[in-house]
Amino acid sequence: MIIRRVLLVLPLLVASWLLVLTLVMRFSDAAPGAVVMFPPEGFIARLPADLSVVAANGLTVTLVSDSPDMARRLYNAGAPWVLPAGLPGCLPLPDPR
Repeated sequence: MIIRRVLLVLPLLVASWLLVLTLVMRFSDAAPGAVVMFPPEGFIARLPADLSVVAANGLTVTLVSDSPDMARRLYNAGAPWVLPAGLPGCLPLPDPR
């Protein structure tokens, strides 16, 4: 019974976590980098010049930029799904100084 509940709840937990990460990336510039999941063919060639590719493979492209609104610009370049990369914790809190 417990295993069945875990198997039912686990996919919802993972989906919720990915949704939160997606929303953090879309509505915040707190992440110093981004991971584009499932980039389409020719995606890297369409990137703005101020975005730097850190790593790439068949499933992801990791990028960094100092410019604001990185997620919007990645979606405009054809990214299907953008997640944050390099966050210091679950929620980036402002420096109290």
